Amino acid sequence: MGTTVVITGSTRGIGFGLARCFLERGCNVVLNGRSQESTHNAMEQLQSHRGHLAAVSGDISNRESVIRLYDEAVNYFGRVDIWINNAGIGHEMRNAWEVDYGELNQVLRVNIDGVVSGTIIPFLRMKEQGGGKIFNMEGLGSDGFMLDGQTLYGTTKRALTYFTRSFAHEASGTSVQIGTISPGMVVTDMLRRTVSDASAESQKKKQFFNIMADEVETVAPFLTRKMLATTAQSPKIKWLTKQRMIGKILIAPFRRRNFFA
Repeated sequence: MGTTVVITGSTRGIGFGLARCFLERGCNVVLNGRSQESTHNAMEQLQSHRGHLAAVSGDISNRESVIRLYDEAVNYFGRVDIWINNAGIGHEMRNAWEVDYGELNQVLRVNIDGVVSGTIIPFLRMKEQGGGKIFNMEGLGSDGFMLDGQTLYGTTKRALTYFTRSFAHEASGTSVQIGTISPGMVVTDMLRRTVSDASAESQKKKQFFNIMADEVETVAPFLTRKMLATTAQSPKIKWLTKQRMIGKILIAPFRRRNFFA
């Protein structure tokens, strides 16, 4: 049946890009979005791979939704080989004390609760089946980088990295690989929202992002290839390495990009 991959939050952005890349490599992919409409639209865009494609809608901040997603993936394709916790939500560019409590609670539930359940549940099932891989998606804040207006989002990503590393340490010696993937700065709606105003600070960020950011179509194939190939117990797959950053800075005067006009 081939390798089966479940990707949470895969109806757009980097999650959708990963889904497309895994399908192009002959894998089975189970899409996930919060609504039936979003999952249906994503399915429609990938219909050329319909024999290897399924979709299950559901809010992964709910533990029961995570269980149902795993069970449905097994029903479709027999087993799950790779599970990617990609789903995450941000908040408006506001200081931490200005974020509405309801919005804050939802960010915490999706970005932390969803990842915790989305790691524990697949881990227990994969142990029973004799192996598998779980990857958690890093983001702004995972390495300690601070951006004003994104303190709460960055905190959830910092927590994700610690949780993944510590969980992997506890699970060492099992047949399940548990690691992180770091796409760097990817041109998505979430990144665009951080520079959506006309302030001088946003203009500076746009200049920086135009140098450092990459499109989904550039990053997703690299991450896909690495996830399929890795044999490490706790892999750390990173696109925007220090070497790439230096290279981008060196060629910036000769390459004009306008992702963020």
